[in-house]
Amino acid sequence: MKHVVVLSTLYPNAVNPRFGTFVARSLEALAKRGAEHGDWRVSVVNPIGIPPIALGRYRALSQLDELSKEHGVTIHRPHFTLIPAVGARRNAAAIAKAALPLMEQLHAETPIDVIDAQFFFPDGPAAAWIARKIGVPLSLKARGSDITYWGDFDFAREQMLEAAECADGILAVSEALAGQMAEMGMPRSKIRVHYTGLDRDRFRPLEHTQLRPQLGSELGFVIPDNAPLLTCVGALIERKGQDIAIAALAKIEGARLVLIGKGEDEVHLRELARDLGLADRVYFAGSLDHDLLPLILSASDAMVLPTMNEGLANAWVEALACGTPVVTCDVGGARELITNNTAGRLVDRNPEAVADGVNEILNNPPMRLAVAAMAERFSWETNALELGAHYDQLMQR
Repeated sequence: MKHVVVLSTLYPNAVNPRFGTFVARSLEALAKRGAEHGDWRVSVVNPIGIPPIALGRYRALSQLDELSKEHGVTIHRPHFTLIPAVGARRNAAAIAKAALPLMEQLHAETPIDVIDAQFFFPDGPAAAWIARKIGVPLSLKARGSDITYWGDFDFAREQMLEAAECADGILAVSEALAGQMAEMGMPRSKIRVHYTGLDRDRFRPLEHTQLRPQLGSELGFVIPDNAPLLTCVGALIERKGQDIAIAALAKIEGARLVLIGKGEDEVHLRELARDLGLADRVYFAGSLDHDLLPLILSASDAMVLPTMNEGLANAWVEALACGTPVVTCDVGGARELITNNTAGRLVDRNPEAVADGVNEILNNPPMRLAVAAMAERFSWETNALELGAHYDQLMQR
């Protein structure tokens, strides 16, 4: 079997089980395909940043198993020294220094055919340095904020451009993101689009007359059968726009809004809902088990995400697959998914426009099966097949 070693700071663990699940699902699908077809063996190097004094959540992170096997993927978790808030400039170098001895050991035991980074910064520059040292092909993947956020910092952009020059192949999660990368200065000829996957058994329209009462009981939030139900899936951070979704609620008669995710903006968002007199119509669900998410999406009339930027949000794809139209902004790969009014609406990033988009859907709701058909091309099996083919091409260069 061919052997890919993936360097990814984005990867779920016992402390952060929802962190980077989309990376895990992709690599698990590749490993499953490899086991069935004798194709690719997958190892993950998941560097864990630990400050010089490990307190709070960092203490728990420092106690994670350094080696585990999960769903067919072998995961190594070396530690690197992290300086919170101010150490971003040196993180790639610190990761490379910590991961290189492990990578050399893995290469000696089971020769590495491709080194891959699943996030462009800081993973990409670190993986580029290691791939040069070991002398194997390099693949890099961009997902959105690694380009749109870190690309605004001179030091990060410089490191990413150097890594892109070293790469044998580059993946982007949408055509729009590929264009942004080329505008930044990355060689467009190296970039190909690799769309996200989807668990099609889990994310599908679920019809159940008691779905809302059941969810209300589990979540501790009253969801009237005759009230519009909106969900917003994403980390509670400013760029996701939950504050805009809350403000829009005032213009959507009787609607309830479920915010799924955690983040630094939660206190602000709770205060905003209270100040607008909407506290009884906004529910903070926190991070939910993936088995519960399809139930909420299927019970919802729309998924609302007034985001500032994205590559191609998994939440968009998952909502569509559940038959739930999406109201979001014309950013990243949104236009590649929301291609007509069946899929949803692309709106300006303000409460009035969001409310108008939602109300249009509520006044003329599309058939759920027609909405779900908009996500038919997405699956983790397809994602794995395309990823393996990409690695094969790198080995032939």
